[in-house]
Parts: sequence; C-alpha cells; structure tokens
Amino acid sequence: MVRTLSSFFTGIMQRWLPDAFIIAIVLTFVVLLAGVLGEGHTPAKMAQFWGNGVWNLLIFSMQVIITLVTGSVLAQTSTVKKILRKIARLAKTPSQAIILMTAIALICCWISWGFGLITSALMAREIARQVKGVHYPLLVASAYSGMLIWHAGLSGSIPLKIAVSDGDVLGTLMGEMTIPLSQTIFSWEVITICLVIFVTLPILNRLMMPKPDEVVEIHPDHAGEVEEISIQSNTPAEKVENHRLPTLLLGLLGGYYLIDYFMGGGKVGLNTVNFIFLVAGLLLHRSPASYLSALNEAVKGVSGIVLQFPLYAGIMGMMVQSGLATSMSEWFISISTAETFTLFTFLSAGIVNFFVPSGGGQWAVQAPIVIPAAQSLGIPLNHAAMAVAFGDAWTNMVQPLWALPLLGIARLGIKDIMGYCTVALLWSGLVYAAGMVFLL
Repeated sequence: MVRTLSSFFTGIMQRWLPDAFIIAIVLTFVVLLAGVLGEGHTPAKMAQFWGNGVWNLLIFSMQVIITLVTGSVLAQTSTVKKILRKIARLAKTPSQAIILMTAIALICCWISWGFGLITSALMAREIARQVKGVHYPLLVASAYSGMLIWHAGLSGSIPLKIAVSDGDVLGTLMGEMTIPLSQTIFSWEVITICLVIFVTLPILNRLMMPKPDEVVEIHPDHAGEVEEISIQSNTPAEKVENHRLPTLLLGLLGGYYLIDYFMGGGKVGLNTVNFIFLVAGLLLHRSPASYLSALNEAVKGVSGIVLQFPLYAGIMGMMVQSGLATSMSEWFISISTAETFTLFTFLSAGIVNFFVPSGGGQWAVQAPIVIPAAQSLGIPLNHAAMAVAFGDAWTNMVQPLWALPLLGIARLGIKDIMGYCTVALLWSGLVYAAGMVFLL
C-alpha cells in the first residue's frame, strides 16, 4: 500500500511539479490575488506590500545562509568525511541503506538543519556508491526527510529565538520573559514526538522502496566526490595559505570566546549555533586554503536560497501587511478551544509555511496572534510555540525551498523526490496531530 501510494504521488510530481523558482513565482501571485479578493486591497496596493517586504528578511537571510555554509564547510572536513564513509559501510543491502540514511538524516538535522542537509546529501552519495541496487531518488528523499524534526532540534529558530530576550515581537508581547530550552526542545513532550518520528520514519521510507525493475541507481557523473583544491606551497604567501596555524589560532580564539560566553551564563541562540559550527570548521580543516575550498563549494548550494528568499520575503510582506496571515491565523484561533488550540495552531502554521518558509519569519507573523490567544485560553506558551515550530517543519516536506542545497549536491530535481516526501508529510502529519492533542 505504501509503495503504491508513493508511486502514485511520484508520478504526479514528475508530470506536474515545476521548478522551485516557478513555485515561488506562482505563490507570489496566488497571495496577491488572495489579498485583492479576500482582503479588498487593490492590485497596486498589494504590489506595494510586496515591494516593501522583499528586503525585510535580509538579517535573518544572512543568518540562514551562514548556518548552511558553516554546516556545509564542517561536513566537508576530512574528519567528518571519514566518519561518513565508516557509517555508510554499515549498510549492506538497499533496505538497510534507506533505513540508515533516514536515521542519520534525522540525527544530523536535529543537531543543525544546515549541517544535516549537507551531511545527509554527502551521506546519500556515499551510500549510493557503496550499496548496489538502492533507489537513488528515494535515498535522497530519505536524506531530506530528516528535516521533519529540525525545528525541535538545536538549531530550531523558534525555540532559540524565544530562549533569549532581544527586543523582538516576543519581547514586545511578554516583556523580559523568556522560555528556556528545557521547556521546548528538551521537554519530555517534544522529545516523545521526535522519538516516534525517529522510530517510524525509517520504516515508512523502507516501505516506499520500488520494485527491482523500477530502481534508478546513482548516475556515474553524480557519484564523484568533491575534491579539495591543491595549492603549491612555493611562495611565502602560499605557504601561509596552506599552513595549519592561521585557522588553528582563529579556531582557538573562537573556542575561548565560546567557553567564556557559556561560563558567563550565555544562552544558546541562532548566532551562537552558527559560531559553534564556524569554530569547529576552522579547527578541523587543515589550512586556510582547505577551508576556503570547502567554503567555495558550500556557497554554490545557497544560490537558490539567495534568489528565492527575497521572493518569499515579498510574499511574507503581502501576507502580513494585507492582513491575510492575521485573518488565516485568527480563523484557526477562533474555532479553537483549550483542548484543540495546539492542533489548530499546528495546522495553521503548516499552511502559513507555504507562504512564509522561514521559521523565524513565520514566528514573527504568528506570534502576535498565537501568544495572546494562548494566554487567554491558559495554554502554556512553550506548547504554543512548539505547535508553530512543528507546523513549520511539517510542510517543509512539500515546500521546496530548503531542499535546494541538498538537491544541488545530489544533482537531482525537486520532482525526483517530492512524491516520496508527500507520503512522509501524510504520515508525520498524523504523528504530529496526535502529539498536539495528547501531549502539547
């Protein structure tokens, strides 16, 4: 049944799903029309909202890009690559390959979505090289499915954002109050939901394996490993570029700062997570030349994000300034009770994520509605925040923006994996909905 369902969705996606850039353009005009028809604005006014919003996520966009780049650079260190090869050798059959890939993707994306995306892509290629007969599109889809729990992990934008008071929308609504990570990503309710996904998702992906005559293995041109550039150390400048000392000293400086920061009571935030991965990459790369080589390769994976983030910022601008996001969220809140609040918040977040595919950006849109509503119904704010976080992660399975870096390394198109991701969306939706009802 699962195999039939995945084949059905894969066929649909292969035939009808356009490039991710086209999807962003289509969503732009869908929101524009919705603002005209649903909120009564003129097309000119909606165009103004779009233009005003295009550059509103520049700071967060840079944070996201740094997360992706530093995670990618770390994943390309020889130490991490050796670990990937050893782990890949654990899989002896195609079934084991899919299960192993899913488990690794979930672990890595929980640690950091940027690191997880890149590590999972590299792992998928490594497994595909070593295990004959594994269906490569499903293997890559399994790598991407780890993103289902990223927002309940160490790089989750919403849990990290509300853990510190930085004068944003949370500060405006709640004063200096913060919500520690012990009440969000490290709470027993959230950990339980993640464990259910961790146990069941590898099995689900294994059940989607196609028949032997339908298997598509990795193309030889796609199996090559990215090699570090080789620079001759003939001149003093080249010797410095290839020496271990510069990156080691900079990494140690960063490491000292982090130790001092945390010993002084510093809290984990998105910038802190980025700094940790930056320092780790500096310490593990053999030289500045090695680090810059990995950096140049990492930057290639963010091209789609750089192009599409302004479009989605414009979409977010229209959603927020036109009142569409408020109307959508308020409708879900209006039909909620104390028992159904987190469920409807989760569902609304999943829908809003199609138009605002940024965890931090989405929180900025929904927090002014979710926080007062949760307070009026007596819902713990940590539960309300994680309902939004899970909703954001959930529909990432069919929102292609975050798959772009992984697909760039895997050298596949969005339509190659989206059918399998749709099945993962349906199953995880059931798990998350049950978690909202019985745990949060």
